[in-house]
Amino acid sequence: MGSTHRPRALACALLGAAALALTAGCSAGAKTATGAGDRAGTPATLDELAARTGCDLAGKRKAAELQQGNCTNSRGRYVLVSFTTDQGRDAWLTEAKPWGGQYLVGPRWIAVGTHRTLESLRTDLGGSIVAGDQHGGSHTGHGAPSRS
Repeated sequence: MGSTHRPRALACALLGAAALALTAGCSAGAKTATGAGDRAGTPATLDELAARTGCDLAGKRKAAELQQGNCTNSRGRYVLVSFTTDQGRDAWLTEAKPWGGQYLVGPRWIAVGTHRTLESLRTDLGGSIVAGDQHGGSHTGHGAPSRS
């Protein structure tokens, strides 16, 4: 393990977003959805992301390397997370993807929500939709393995 210190706030932010990802569903495969009109997005603070999506932030949390806030509006429920670096964003996403869910990813920010909500947010924020790991649905083995 590296010498990087991860504050408790980072762990709380990850767990909060992972919980939302789980409630958003675990049926999507790990792929990126992009379209011809997809744009990269621009770096933004948490408050700028909220303003662009018409959200009043609730449960706002701040750590040295990220800020997180919860949103509920006509588009749905989603979590906005802004990062101080793209490397921090990538590390966060690597830790979150095993929990499943959907992520709208832009430069130094991520939005977490349902695919439909993220498609709507993408018109204002840009970015690419990334699916977390797939869970459930096709378990093949039941019981103890047989021995030959």
